[in-house]
Amino acid sequence: MKRTLKELSVRVLILLIGLTIAHLGVTLFLLANLGADPFNVMVQGIYRTLSHFTDWSLLTHGNTHMVISFLIILLLLIVDRSYIKIGTLLCMICGGPIIDFFTGLLAFLFQNNPSMVFKVIANAAGCVILAFGMTIVIKSDAGTGPNDLVALVIIEKLHRKFGIVRIIVDVCFVLIGFALGGSVGIGTVICAGLVGPVAGFFLPHSEKIVDTILNRTR
Repeated sequence: MKRTLKELSVRVLILLIGLTIAHLGVTLFLLANLGADPFNVMVQGIYRTLSHFTDWSLLTHGNTHMVISFLIILLLLIVDRSYIKIGTLLCMICGGPIIDFFTGLLAFLFQNNPSMVFKVIANAAGCVILAFGMTIVIKSDAGTGPNDLVALVIIEKLHRKFGIVRIIVDVCFVLIGFALGGSVGIGTVICAGLVGPVAGFFLPHSEKIVDTILNRTR
């Protein structure tokens, strides 16, 4: 069924809310510096490598995130452009700046070398927040982030199982990031073990939230 402009606008707004929540979570475990999620390990590694070769003031983790997402979208346009929706482009454009915004807002919490307990709690909280925001993005049905599309495209093109492909893609992200100086540690393990199950818990609840919003705006 064809969507009205109003419904599409509401879905995009829901996606942006979910994206903001998800990247608040990403920011927390980046600031905890115990190891990020696989994709952000790669982003962090590339960002740190570039930082060694340039003093460009505009170079931030968020901007690096945006450029890498843009390159993934360019590749997907060659492979199969049907995967690219308006939400995919918004994830590319908005994800990095949201991380930079929350980094500036919350950096003071991690000054003066906070305790390991505080860092672990922040990392775990970040994973839970990321998982919740991610399910809102998914249930908005307005598009998927470029990094998540990598596994999805491979799965559908090669007809492989989701779990195996997702693990392989995540391992590749981590290996690239680690080789370039990204942080891999207990936080990466926490993300790997926590985000999936928590997202599975939130998915039905997020679906109800999105359906309620859509029904009330019709």
